[in-house]
Amino acid sequence: MTREDVLAACESMPEAELAFPFGEDVAVFKLGGKMFALVGLDEATGSINLKVDPDDGVELRRQHPTITPGYHMNKRHWITVTLDGSVPDDLIDDLIETSYALIVSALPVRLRPSTD
Repeated sequence: MTREDVLAACESMPEAELAFPFGEDVAVFKLGGKMFALVGLDEATGSINLKVDPDDGVELRRQHPTITPGYHMNKRHWITVTLDGSVPDDLIDDLIETSYALIVSALPVRLRPSTD
């Protein structure tokens, strides 16, 4: 997946909000004020930080050398995926959806996206 593909996938999540609280080099996607993805914009290949279940994060890092503990994030709950083509596109899509779902499940019901 390219950085542009990742940005589009994050933007397509229901009620996702794009912000730049850390400067123009990092696109931050939020839901209900909580981050679910951070996309690096200044590196040549790009990267994305995503929230994961801690056990899944351990296994993902074991299986994929370009999935590492979350850069500048809680290393137990976040991963960084380097967008160099080595991680399958469908896995990146699944990881984005999982990160989003983890945030949705932690939000109060009144802040969750409607399922209409």
